[in-house]
Amino acid sequence: MQTKNIILMSAGFAGAGIMFTGCGEAGSKKTTERPNIVWIVCEDMNPILGCYGDKVARTPNIDKLAETGIVYRHAYATAPISAPARSCLITGVYPTSLGTQHLRQEQTIPFWMKTFPQYLSENGYFTTNQNKTDFNFSAEGVFNYHREDLFPWRQRASGQPFFSFFNIGDTHEGPANLTETYQRVTAGLSPEQFTSPDSVTLPPYYPDTPEMRKIWARYYDLAAAMDNKVGQILKNLEEDGLMENTIIFFFSDHGHGLPRYKRWLNITGLRVPLVVYIPEKCRHLANNDPGTENSDLISFIDFAPTVLNLAGIDIPKHMEGTPFLGKKIPAPHEYLFAARSRADDMYELSRAVFDKNFIYVRHFLPHLPYIQTGIITSDGKDAYRELRRAHNAGQLPPAGEMMWHPKPVEELYDLKTDPQELNNLATLPAYAEVLGNMWGLLKEHILKTRDAGFLFEPEMMMRSMGTTTYEMAHDSLKYDLGKILETAEMVGKAHAPEIADRLEDPDNAVRFWALLGLMNTIEEAKNYIVQIERLLDDESPTVQIAAAGLLCKLKKPEKALPVLGKWMNDERMWLALYAARTIQEVGKAALPLVPEIRKTLAGLSVEPGNKQPHPGSTRIYRDGNFASFTGWALEGALQEMGVEPKIRF
Repeated sequence: MQTKNIILMSAGFAGAGIMFTGCGEAGSKKTTERPNIVWIVCEDMNPILGCYGDKVARTPNIDKLAETGIVYRHAYATAPISAPARSCLITGVYPTSLGTQHLRQEQTIPFWMKTFPQYLSENGYFTTNQNKTDFNFSAEGVFNYHREDLFPWRQRASGQPFFSFFNIGDTHEGPANLTETYQRVTAGLSPEQFTSPDSVTLPPYYPDTPEMRKIWARYYDLAAAMDNKVGQILKNLEEDGLMENTIIFFFSDHGHGLPRYKRWLNITGLRVPLVVYIPEKCRHLANNDPGTENSDLISFIDFAPTVLNLAGIDIPKHMEGTPFLGKKIPAPHEYLFAARSRADDMYELSRAVFDKNFIYVRHFLPHLPYIQTGIITSDGKDAYRELRRAHNAGQLPPAGEMMWHPKPVEELYDLKTDPQELNNLATLPAYAEVLGNMWGLLKEHILKTRDAGFLFEPEMMMRSMGTTTYEMAHDSLKYDLGKILETAEMVGKAHAPEIADRLEDPDNAVRFWALLGLMNTIEEAKNYIVQIERLLDDESPTVQIAAAGLLCKLKKPEKALPVLGKWMNDERMWLALYAARTIQEVGKAALPLVPEIRKTLAGLSVEPGNKQPHPGSTRIYRDGNFASFTGWALEGALQEMGVEPKIRF
């Protein structure tokens, strides 16, 4: 999500007689002294850096920064995909609290809730953003200065402290998976900066093939290109004489842009590099000496409070994290939390809690496989194409083969003995107490933070009309989370007779989760077809679609398909997407809808012009993420049925 160029020049604070000269000593009377703060954020990358001990990496600029900085060994995103993770970074609020947990869904946040750059600006800082925002809500007014500019601090008033946000996209999944894009990004590398595929070690869920080695080696090349850009930013700061007054954060927005990393609610999808450089005069703001490592658990939920703490600004009570730098640092976290919801056109609802010893993941849509069918996971991306080829040829290792199967309801991994998360301990009696404790912590977190994700996306949006999702979810009269979660907990665990009673519940979210519970006891669900059919006329379109999808799975599509055909054409695109994705999931049972699907696709499509379709897709869709997502789902549905789209412009 790109914002418009926004240039709002701040007031000349220096002209008002206030001078900002950098970090003051603890207890200094110069209370106006504030450090400059710079964020350098790369995309889609785990800690493949020399300063993290990776012997293949060639990242001299970041490694040099680490020599006089702090290397955080346990830093994690709150979501394994960009927009939800970035919404957390900029607000200090969990995406699941804000309703920003889905990818590319424009939300509105409460008028009183400000992003941390806005708090900085109100307290005299000049705030800048180089290009990407991607917060899942409008970035209008978030920054004072928003332009492609490698020296944005030069636009500030003399002596004014600044915050600058740089984004480097070289390590994104696009260059990692698309040869032409990779070649463009790495065109400036010297020969010695390229990585030999023979030098890399593949993770145990990938096939050891020349193609997969080539893809894995690419990531090191992209990291080298990214490191060059980091070096340029650092050089610019140095040439402008700012290194002694500037605290610098380098980190990634989530894990690698490859299967079993990005979009996966595992440590592989969540762990990020985090290097923080703190100049000599600001050392009193850190618990670590320069050139050392920190092993505390650090979450994206902590970044906004940390910046405000470094700037000497009171942390708003609505922020849900705690600072890890600055004065009055609280005790480190014992546990961290993360969430996965819809990404592109593929629905998911999984939640995780972890510490340094264990990670526990609860899947609430376990009937869906890890690798769902879709444009994003299609052969248009090199890594998915090679995995699919190896899967079809029977060449995947056991850990890789699991990615093609439905998910377990629960996952539990011992991170000390099994850092690759290969051996699921969730069903072993010896770990029942650990599992119970971890679920208890996760459930408490879900309830405390008012996780809005237990309203399926269309229902969440409808209940939020006239207010914001955050405010709706914090109103127990509008959102009975305890009761809804109780029903969601039944998915994959309860038998049909326990679940079916809830098909008549007054709360449509409870009825929805009862249908999802039956989806996961499909044989038993056959005894409740009459009750399910009644829900095709439910007051909630979300419930209608869920009932239609379940009936198609039960081989009773006659009454269900007209419901799906109706809602896939709804003007509320987040609702149309759910219908379209359900059609794709039911596959050939939806063949009677083919003429209507073709008509809908034609309405979503536009003339190709100069724009290229997304890899794996065959056409360009009109403006708006949901138009593309719905189109991708319907394209995928036709592919599942073995039918050609036959679109005419």
